[in-house]
Amino acid sequence: MLGLPWDVFSGVEMCGIVGLFLKDQALEPELGAMLGDMLITMTDRGPDSAGIAVYGKQDAAKLTLQSADPAQDFAGLAEALGSKLGKTPALVVRDTHAVLTVPKSDLSEARDHVRELRPNIRIMSRGERIEIYKEVGLPSEVASRFDLASMSGTHGIGHTRMATESAVTTMGAHPFSTGADQCLVHNGSLSNHNQLRRKLRREGMEFETQNDTEVAAAYLSWRMDQGASLGDALEQGLHDLDGFYTFLVGTKDGFGVLRDPIACKPAVLAETDQYVAFGSEYRALVSLPGIEAAKVWEPEPATVYFWSH
Repeated sequence: MLGLPWDVFSGVEMCGIVGLFLKDQALEPELGAMLGDMLITMTDRGPDSAGIAVYGKQDAAKLTLQSADPAQDFAGLAEALGSKLGKTPALVVRDTHAVLTVPKSDLSEARDHVRELRPNIRIMSRGERIEIYKEVGLPSEVASRFDLASMSGTHGIGHTRMATESAVTTMGAHPFSTGADQCLVHNGSLSNHNQLRRKLRREGMEFETQNDTEVAAAYLSWRMDQGASLGDALEQGLHDLDGFYTFLVGTKDGFGVLRDPIACKPAVLAETDQYVAFGSEYRALVSLPGIEAAKVWEPEPATVYFWSH
C-alpha cells in the first residue's frame, strides 16, 4: 500500500492529535514549548489548520476571544466592558485572539456583553483555566503567531487538521469548546452527527459550525450538564456516537482519551513520573524528556482513560 498511513484508505479524516498532562510542577513553564514541538511533528497529518488548548493556573475566570479584525474589535473593548461591569477587566491580545479576565461571578455577564458590544468576535472558550488558540495554517505558523512556547500550565491538548468534513476556517479548526473549561479534539469521522446535532439543538445546545467534532463536544457537555461525570459521558458516547474516532478531551483538572470500539485511528500513550503524553503516532512523543524510560502503550478500544490533578 505504498507505505501510506491507514487513514488515507479509511475514507475519514487524517488529523494529528497531541496531549500533555504534567505531574511534575517543575515542567509547567515548559508546557507550551513541549506541546508545540509535539504538534509540529504531526504537521503532515493535517496541514490545513491547527489549534491548542492550554490550561493554566488562575483564580479569576476568563474568555478567549477571536476576531478576523482584531485591531478594530479589541480596541476599547476592555473599557466598554468596564462601563457595563463596573470594573475594567484585563485584556491581553495575542495576534487574532485575546484573553479577557474577569471575576468568576461576572463570567456569564461578560460573555453576554461581548456578544452585544462586538458581534463579530467569536468566543473560543470560557472557564477558570482554559485558553484556546486556533487558526488556519501550519502548526509551526500557528504556534509562532500565538507564542505558544512562552505559555505555561498544567496540561494541554492540540490538533492539526486535514479538513474533509467541513470548510477550512478558523471556526472549523479544533479544539472545540462547548462547556466551561472543557474542550475536545478528534481524529476520525462521525456518521450520525447531523441527527445528533438536531437532537442537541432541541435540548438547548448551540452550534457555530457544521463540524462533526463540535457535535461530539456538545454531546459530552450536555451529558455532563445532566450530572454525568466525564467518564460516564464518554461511556454513554460509545452507544450514541457512530463512526470511527479517537477523542482527546480536556477538562479543568486533566484530560481523557477514548477510542471507538474498532479503534482504526492510530493512538499512543506514554507515562512517566513527570507526565502523561498522548500522540496520534509515537514520533510526536520522541522529544519529551525521559521518553526512553516511559511506559508506552496503545490505548484499548472502547476504554476510557483519564488523568487528573
